[in-house]
Order: sequence, then C-alpha cells, then structure tokens
Amino acid sequence: MLVRVKAQTGVFEIPTTRSALDGTAGALHVSVMLIYKIFRVPEWADLQKAGQTKGAPIDVADGFIHFSTAAQVAETAARHFAGAEDLVLSAVDTKALGPDLRWEPSRGGQDFPHLYNTLHLSQVVWTKSYRCVDGIHILPEGVT
Repeated sequence: MLVRVKAQTGVFEIPTTRSALDGTAGALHVSVMLIYKIFRVPEWADLQKAGQTKGAPIDVADGFIHFSTAAQVAETAARHFAGAEDLVLSAVDTKALGPDLRWEPSRGGQDFPHLYNTLHLSQVVWTKSYRCVDGIHILPEGVT
C-alpha cells in the first residue's frame, strides 16, 4: 500500500506496512529512511534555481553525491565543514533515489550513502539551517 505524503517540495508516495505487533491492531506505519546532504548556502541557492544538482565540487570530482545518515552527519560537518556558518541541511528519502543510491564503505569502514545521479529539488523532503555556534555545528530538530 502507498501513502501520499505532502512535504515542503512536493507530494511523495511512500510504501507502508501494517503491524499487529505494536498493540495498535492494524495501525499504519510509514517506512521512511532519511539521509542528509550538507550544502553551503550558495550551493543550495543554485539547486533551488536550477531544480537539480550534481552536488558540490567534491561530489562532481568523485562522480557521486555524498550523503550521510543521521548518525554520520555531525562528524561529516566537523570534518568537511569545520567552522562553516553558511550551511543548509537537506533531508532526502532514500526510496526517492532508487537504484542510483549505493551504500559504500568510507570513513572508518562505515557504509555511506552515495548518489550516482543528479539530485532533484523534488526529492528533498525538508531543508533547515545548519547553525554553527562557537565552531560547533548544532544538528537541527528532526534529524533521525
């Protein structure tokens, strides 16, 4: 079964499951896994204007767009965006990316999500400012 979810940038159809194990006798559960892309403000503005992006210069050079999971995004910000104050964090549903999303070993042997295609603005579920206070990035609410 598909559920239509209206988000900031469009309407998405998300596969769902029903579970009697949670005690709610047939409650609907939406199965969503969000991954995160950190953009500098000018990169985000370019995506908004063009409606799509091949990513930041490092993404273009590597041939894929780098994403992080909720557990990885803070370390990604600290390593690759240290002290940067002009950041935007965008959440993308993995199902919206299809087979072009690959999970590959990277930092510390962890599997990271890499998109081997263009990211379209319509695939972004939400975007929030990624603030930096005293050199430390503060994860926005909703990063799960």
